[in-house]
Amino acid sequence: MSALGAVEAAGPGAGHGGSLFRPLSAEDGEQQPAEIESLCMNCFRNGVTRLLLTRIPFFKEIIVSSFSCDSCSWSNTEIQSAGRIQEQGVRYTLAVTSRQDMNREVVKTDCASARIPELDFEIPAFSQKGVLTTIEGIIDRAVAGLEQDQPARRVTDEEVARKIDEFVGKLRQLKEVNSPFTFILDDPSGNSFVENPHAPQRDEALVVARYRRSPQQSALLGLEGQEEDAKPPDAAEDLRDEVLQFNTNCPECNAPASTNMKLVQIPHFKEVIIMATNCDSCGHRTNEVKSGGAIEPQGTRITLRITDPSDMTRDILKSETCSVEIPELEFELGMGALGGKFTTLEGLLKDIRDLVEKNPFTLGDSSTPGRTGKLQEFIGKLQDIIEGKAQAHFIMDDPAGNSYLQNVYAPEEDPELRVQRYERSFEQNEELGLNDMRTEGYEPEAASGR
Repeated sequence: MSALGAVEAAGPGAGHGGSLFRPLSAEDGEQQPAEIESLCMNCFRNGVTRLLLTRIPFFKEIIVSSFSCDSCSWSNTEIQSAGRIQEQGVRYTLAVTSRQDMNREVVKTDCASARIPELDFEIPAFSQKGVLTTIEGIIDRAVAGLEQDQPARRVTDEEVARKIDEFVGKLRQLKEVNSPFTFILDDPSGNSFVENPHAPQRDEALVVARYRRSPQQSALLGLEGQEEDAKPPDAAEDLRDEVLQFNTNCPECNAPASTNMKLVQIPHFKEVIIMATNCDSCGHRTNEVKSGGAIEPQGTRITLRITDPSDMTRDILKSETCSVEIPELEFELGMGALGGKFTTLEGLLKDIRDLVEKNPFTLGDSSTPGRTGKLQEFIGKLQDIIEGKAQAHFIMDDPAGNSYLQNVYAPEEDPELRVQRYERSFEQNEELGLNDMRTEGYEPEAASGR
């Protein structure tokens, strides 16, 4: 009987006080295994399976099962993950430098492989059952497996047996940690684990990397593999028609949230990346726009003369490096304010209005009658522009050249829209970090400097 099947047979009573999984602790006296009578696959008589449903700190729940048969003395132990296959595989790389490292707890599932590069040694996936052990225990288990058929080998092939004995000796020397070595545990299912004794702090000797499974690894796990031939040659073309979603944490409440990302081609301009985050816990929402290309060789200054209410429907892309100016209102919005935006002219002007209205110096005890009156007058004039009751000039100045204002007459010229390209000043290049950035001609100079 499998461990999961035995758990179902044991029912809810296998747990303690309504909690099936208890923390892994040798001091927990209440942590008693459940015993189920099951069939021995060696002598086909009844034996006993003991199940321990436990939770490993800073990891997850696992099922530790141990079978023993009193009739033929056959025994077997293994572990199974109590959860599902994870979305990504995991690779643990541990630098073993002391005897204490040999005592680290290790959860190795049956689909995980273990490697020691210094000896060119590998335990392939699916060659062993899952086990809850230590680094030393994995080495001992490998030694026992190699020595299992040595008596027969010494008779049939003495040379092979001699080489295996030499290799077993090297494995046993590793246990003394006379010199550092590297232990790598790679699990495509993401359910293996190497203990971090410093948790929740970072362990400098342990590197944990998560990766996307290959189609071959997904097939070995019994998952529906993605056919390599099914992907079109132009992956970027496919991304334009797809909304990507990845998990993140809410910047307000730190609860798990999801971020949607979409690659959008703006006509007569370039590609941009739009990202939107929505938190179901606190309702926080953010959206952000990033340029899909590099910084342009020249800066861009876009001037629009607003003469008609229909101008409010023009699409606008304001990058993080773009400043906004409305001369008629003596208003200027600096670089970085409001972040990146992909909206309409009306939407951007309303964001500016909301930014001014929520200014903390105009609210409560911080406000003065004169200042509040001027801001209310400014908001009124801005509202007239939004409603099309007043004409004004709207100026966008982006030193990076990654901002855009829609030309409704494209591909013809727009009589109300003027786009100017200019050479950036030293100060503007300094703000963009370009003065110290060299992408060409640095290699010979670096070589001569050495």
